[in-house]
Amino acid sequence: MEQDQMERVREELAEVPEGALRQICQSPDGAETVDLPGRFAPGEKGREVCWDLYPGIALCFLDYLADHTGCRHQRTDGVLEIDYCRRGRAGWRMRDGSAIYLGAGDLCLHTRELCAGSVMTLPNGYYSGLTVRLDLAELADHPPELLAEAGVSGEALRRRFCPDGGFTSFPGNGQTEAVFSGFYAPLPSAIRPYWKLKALELLLYLQGLERPPRRETSPCQAEQIETVRAVHDLLTGDLARRVTIEELSRRFLMNPSTLKSVFKEVYGDSIAAHIREHRMERAALLLRETEDTVAQVARAVGYESQSRFSSEFRRAYQLLPREYRRLHREDGPREGERRPAPDR
Repeated sequence: MEQDQMERVREELAEVPEGALRQICQSPDGAETVDLPGRFAPGEKGREVCWDLYPGIALCFLDYLADHTGCRHQRTDGVLEIDYCRRGRAGWRMRDGSAIYLGAGDLCLHTRELCAGSVMTLPNGYYSGLTVRLDLAELADHPPELLAEAGVSGEALRRRFCPDGGFTSFPGNGQTEAVFSGFYAPLPSAIRPYWKLKALELLLYLQGLERPPRRETSPCQAEQIETVRAVHDLLTGDLARRVTIEELSRRFLMNPSTLKSVFKEVYGDSIAAHIREHRMERAALLLRETEDTVAQVARAVGYESQSRFSSEFRRAYQLLPREYRRLHREDGPREGERRPAPDR
């Protein structure tokens, strides 16, 4: 469930001060940690852990609990970035007004010029992933022996995946998952050498792709993205209310097919499936933390039929609502009973 993924990121960032971006630069001499306050809104935070692996090859692990990173960078010529989304979703608004979004498992290659001045938006409020950054000139002057032997160069990857300064993004598959999952299972006794091997493995893998499965640039424009975010806020802000696509279309002045396609591009799922997940997560919270009956919980998340709610809940959690409550509150009062007032 979406909430479970967010909680994992929250746990990873537990020691980072609210509103701050923690930057950790790893080198053979040790780690340098800096907290940059005010980089996020209150209640938000982020962490970037960067390793310089070879001349021209850097690896950065990114974890954010926010709606956007609020981190812009200037145009940098001759730099290629490989982005992988592990959890959540992330999007960039490009200079031409179009946008690209990555969901869990997706990856993207783009030049740093293309995303210069952009903001990395996080539609679901969190993100965990990594970036491999290639300085093309430095890599050409000091190529790792293995890459030189295999005929792999940063410039060749740029020409192949980012012709004319564009980008290539594609959904993950079994092979990409095998490559990237290894970045999250390091050898504790040799972390840096392990990262170096993994970075080379990634570049060799990309070089070996015969026909990269390119995903075209999203047609979503900035104003459309803002509209679907407003739709999302409306729907999640009042889960007890049922709103049809036609009502949303009239209210936000966007035709239904465009609304559905842009919503899926930004949030990675259909409107119905995405809001259903929010309903189930809210219902689970109410079952754990309130004394509301199952019927009351059902109505609170938009179900007039208790039986339909129970069926949807079981599909999401493999337990009926009463079973879920009992499992999570073994020592609590039974449904319909009130907890005793605390001693004062």
